[in-house]
Amino acid sequence: MRPVYRTRIDDPPLVRQLAMRAMAKASKYEQFARLVGDPATVRNILDLAGKLRKRAEILIKPTQNRIRRRARQIWMESGRPSGRDEEFWLRAEQELTDNGVVAVIHARDC
Repeated sequence: MRPVYRTRIDDPPLVRQLAMRAMAKASKYEQFARLVGDPATVRNILDLAGKLRKRAEILIKPTQNRIRRRARQIWMESGRPSGRDEEFWLRAEQELTDNGVVAVIHARDC
């Protein structure tokens, strides 16, 4: 029996990489669609590009689990103070949102 390897989709660098790949593919498909003469094929290619862009944006959007893990990291790095949970949550949420926006913008520019 072969071992099963699982990839953690909540790994921020991996998620960012997957999203950037999807955005890069979408851009390539959009460029390719300009070269195609058949309107139905162009429409199908552009639909696929749109789905890839949506998938990338969904991947980048921070989930509750990612926010929770990052907030815990921040809390631990800060010496585990009590009563500042909301501060750490908001900071984690902001960090993850900013990272996602930067990744999507970078992928669109490529």
